Amino acid sequence: MWRRRLLWSALSVRQSRRMSICTPIPAPNIVHKRGADILHDPWFNKDTAFPLTERDRLGLRGLLPPRVISFEQQYDRFMESFRSLEHNTQGQPLSAVSLAKWRILNRLHDRNETLYYRVLIDNIKDFAPIIYTPTVGLVCQNYSGLFRRPRGMYFSAKDKGEMMSMIYNWPANQVDMVVLTDGSRILGLGDLGVQGMAIPIGKLDMYVAAAGINPQRILPIMLDVGTNNQQLLDNPLYIGLRQPRLEGEEYISVVDELMEALHARWPKAVVQFEDFQFKWAFETLERYRKKICMFNDDIQGTAGVALAGLLGTVRAQGRPLSDFANQKIVVVGAGSAGLGVLNMAYQAVARMAGTKAKPQFFLLDKNGLITTERVGIDSAAAPFSKPIEEVKSLGLHEGSDLLEVVKKVKPHVLLGLSGVGGVFTEHVSTLFS
Repeated sequence: MWRRRLLWSALSVRQSRRMSICTPIPAPNIVHKRGADILHDPWFNKDTAFPLTERDRLGLRGLLPPRVISFEQQYDRFMESFRSLEHNTQGQPLSAVSLAKWRILNRLHDRNETLYYRVLIDNIKDFAPIIYTPTVGLVCQNYSGLFRRPRGMYFSAKDKGEMMSMIYNWPANQVDMVVLTDGSRILGLGDLGVQGMAIPIGKLDMYVAAAGINPQRILPIMLDVGTNNQQLLDNPLYIGLRQPRLEGEEYISVVDELMEALHARWPKAVVQFEDFQFKWAFETLERYRKKICMFNDDIQGTAGVALAGLLGTVRAQGRPLSDFANQKIVVVGAGSAGLGVLNMAYQAVARMAGTKAKPQFFLLDKNGLITTERVGIDSAAAPFSKPIEEVKSLGLHEGSDLLEVVKKVKPHVLLGLSGVGGVFTEHVSTLFS
């Protein structure tokens, strides 16, 4: 009899293992905190949704109002508050309304992250412009005054020599995605120093809501190496280092130390460089890309999306993709985005037509068409300068403006990747269309 029981027990274990493989049961969420500590932790806090059994078990009885309000009811309550805010701010300046919407979402983020991400996921079309562009630029400009609660990690030039130990202050054992900025070129707003932290936070929230990345395995990082923005240095509320930006070897040594610390603790994490000024964007990309799983979004991310659009246009016209090599493309903007797009477009043409192919790409910056006659051209832009003989054969010259280039080149594609205002006039758009 005991042998039969033993055999039945063994079969039951095997069967249960097979069932667990086919239909995995979610593991329980183990909470090591109790009482008020839970309510102050946005990861574990469920506000009034804690049932009475959990309130007793977690030491919450008496710390919450007696009525249990479900997660779904809390969701509806927040959406009603948000719609009420929209109604009550009608007719007010757009900047004030945008910041008010950001604040109400940020307060929810501080209090209850589960509800926050549910709200974002269900309403991504409406809330994406609030948590990221265009509102995030306004948030960055006012971040020191808006700051209430730290999110992510801050490393500064004053932490040199301590970063390897500091990285272990982050409570998550596993991180899959890091977004890192030094605040030197925030959107088209320039040097905003530590206030650029809103960019990594907003970008990662987009990744969670739109791409399904685990929100407990993301990490926004601000690397504060000072700022050259005098208005921020004079602002008594500014929360960053009050010193000019580090340059040269001093700057690189700080970035090196941070990258080494990140790779040591989370070697498989993807590190995204975001909004680094032009002179460091390409150098840091080439410095780390073969050692660490990293990329620069302004260079490679913009380029990938732009190239997909360019190739898609060729295909939509019913032509073979190899025709892309014959496209005449004018790129306005010789920053990290413009050069990133040209780099990737050149690679695509080389794959289609071979390394001897001569793409018909024309690059302009704030001083006009870039040719081999340009004095003091940046090394990153030099490979895309047009031979002066070819330019003259088209009736153009060094520094020709966009209107001249569009008239003479008659491009198939015109890409605007410049932060300089007034370049795209109505006359240009008329000619191009």
